[in-house]
Amino acid sequence: MYGLQMRDTIWRMSKAEIIAELPRLSAADLAEVQAKLDELAGEKWHDHADLTETDKSILNAALTEYQNNPDAGSSWDQVKGRVQSKLHP
Repeated sequence: MYGLQMRDTIWRMSKAEIIAELPRLSAADLAEVQAKLDELAGEKWHDHADLTETDKSILNAALTEYQNNPDAGSSWDQVKGRVQSKLHP
């Protein structure tokens, strides 16, 4: 449990209370929380499932396409801009 000790009293937050507080955190605080979760979970966050042959084929085709024409795609800033314009018209 999480707790905050002040004098002789310890306040504990339930999981529901912690989750309810997350939207109130700043971006920097959320990044710190995420970093701590990543540290605590370690390899548990990773999906160790094998790729299907279809997945491998799609990834190989995309890699080949990129290798043949690396300038054909969009920059991250362009992609981000398109996504943000759809989310916040």
